[in-house]
Amino acid sequence: MTAEPSPGQHPAGPAPVPSVPQALAEGLPPASVPADQPPARAEDGLLTSSLRRVRSLWSRLARSVDEIGQPANGGMSRRSLDRIRETLNECAIERGGEASARTRAAQIGDAYLRLDDASRLDVLKLLSTEFGADPARVTAAVTAWQRSIGGSAQPLAEVELREAVRTRRNVILRQFNALSSGTKFLVDLRADVLRHLPREPALAALDRDLELLLQSWFDVGFLSLDRITWDSPASLLEKLIAYEAVHEIRSWNDLRNRLDSDRRCYAFFHPRMPLEPLIFVEVALTRGLADNVQVLLDETRREFDPREADTAMFYSISNTQVGLRGVSFGNFLIKRVVSALQRDLPQLRQFSTLSPIPAFRSWLRKADDETILASQRERDFKLFEATFHEPFGAAALTRAIDLVARASDPAMSELLKPFVLRTVAHYLANAKAGDRPHCPVARFHLSNGARLERLNWLADTSAKGIAQSAGVMVNYLYRLPHIDDNHERFAREGQVVVSSEVRRLL
Repeated sequence: MTAEPSPGQHPAGPAPVPSVPQALAEGLPPASVPADQPPARAEDGLLTSSLRRVRSLWSRLARSVDEIGQPANGGMSRRSLDRIRETLNECAIERGGEASARTRAAQIGDAYLRLDDASRLDVLKLLSTEFGADPARVTAAVTAWQRSIGGSAQPLAEVELREAVRTRRNVILRQFNALSSGTKFLVDLRADVLRHLPREPALAALDRDLELLLQSWFDVGFLSLDRITWDSPASLLEKLIAYEAVHEIRSWNDLRNRLDSDRRCYAFFHPRMPLEPLIFVEVALTRGLADNVQVLLDETRREFDPREADTAMFYSISNTQVGLRGVSFGNFLIKRVVSALQRDLPQLRQFSTLSPIPAFRSWLRKADDETILASQRERDFKLFEATFHEPFGAAALTRAIDLVARASDPAMSELLKPFVLRTVAHYLANAKAGDRPHCPVARFHLSNGARLERLNWLADTSAKGIAQSAGVMVNYLYRLPHIDDNHERFAREGQVVVSSEVRRLL
């Protein structure tokens, strides 16, 4: 179960990966090859004069990028920026047909990836600020639509208005969809935009265009749910290790343990990114609710017969693509995985999570004493003060958590337990960010129809678990007959549905 894989199976280091410019060029039509080579397929188009002009234009762009190199002062020269502006204008008018569009998309990706970070930012700002909709066309379309209201021409006028407000950068960005790796390029491009956006508000328009475009391309109807196993390609397993965001995968043995017969791993994939998991979930098949992640991930544990399991524990859900922020498919993942598990293991009766509380300690550091005191029983304060030698409060609780983590004193830990669990229960049920729960994990599961079922003391004693969650983990329970009702109560009223056990803590 835990034998180290042989070098021929899954190497310890990452496999060589082709460069992104090479990947972008995969599947290009003959227009992308040098002019002295004949086209491979006649149907992809003869080398028309317009196509030659496009190739010449992009060759000038590639040369201008080579001239830019790595500017000492960061950013692009005015001359180079003017050349790229000229090229983007050519893209926006869509000359040359489909083959030409694929050529332009590959070239612009190649050019962008050769730039340093400051120069890339210049290109992003150029796209965001200078390639919006045509104001004159929008004005004319609005006027025509206003005149058509109530008449037979109104539906067509609305279509014309939607077309008029489509931005020129949207036209440019859509050309990447023709490339096999163009979709992944745009996802990474948006990750660049999001990284710069807090300091560069001028990128907001480009970000919004990209978000809307990716939302349409990554509609859940286009995604496939696939199980990842130990027999999956090594390159995919390496990405699983790299993308795991909740509980670090420490070795190939650790990964193999997570893919064992009593474990499951499922991921959503997009047909244009076949070896790039978009979001994945790791599942443990257990008897009853699990309450400790170290036990769950113990590589020396006895293998469990999945036919004896009555519970599926979702213990890690990781989004992998920063550029897909705002594109929501996590709720569909849970429901699809539950359906797949029920089909394969019909004896399963419970579907639950073992979830971290990643923002609890940061919230506690900023909480006022009045909030913390209100979550406790006053008669216990003297016991806390006698043990930790200071009055109970937010700062005192923070210091006590760190002290218990260092001391490993069972008696002291047991005394601290009710203070922490009551504070965590208050945080999950009552603490808000705007009108939603402060905890992002709680927002996700509660909005999907789960119930806040149980808090588990010292369920994650790793350094990360103590630093973020005070060692506490949560079981969110998906009771299938109640999922829709729980979702509606949360969505309409903001109500956090809790078990009687959590209600007692509150």
